[in-house]
Amino acid sequence: FLELISMYTYQFQKAQQVAEINGWTKFVAMQNHYNLVYREEEREMNPYTKETGVALVPYSPLAAGRLAREWDTDSERMKTDEVAKMKYDSTEETDRKIIEEVGRIAKKHDATRAQIAVAWLWEKGVVAPIVGVTKEKYLDDFVAALDVKLDQEDMQALEKHYIPHSLMGPR
Repeated sequence: FLELISMYTYQFQKAQQVAEINGWTKFVAMQNHYNLVYREEEREMNPYTKETGVALVPYSPLAAGRLAREWDTDSERMKTDEVAKMKYDSTEETDRKIIEEVGRIAKKHDATRAQIAVAWLWEKGVVAPIVGVTKEKYLDDFVAALDVKLDQEDMQALEKHYIPHSLMGPR
């Protein structure tokens, strides 16, 4: 299966056009950076992939664990992951509000925060989020997210605090 990773939408369109002109197989999946605290793909890439039937397979669906726990929770990754700090720490003030909503919605649904973050992706049309499974319970969360049904009120609450972020990922 042919998949491309994060890029600008115009680059992806060009790649699809080159494949079509040459009679090659077009790309069927886009591996992009997409989660509740980084939604820049909603501007162009997600609508384009939906319109053209390309599957969304985002990486970092839990924002390097930030969506899976309270913001102030200490973890080894929170201390050492410099790439995640670069991606997410500059928007801490608004991202915190989103993470608080994830916690509130998780309580409402008797679910984990990770389940809510992944259920949100399912509602947004994601085909297969790429989750880091380092413990069996993380795999259980991922599978259980399929049973979480977010309503329109939940979706609005999860999305209302988002502000645009600097682009990260496209090359």
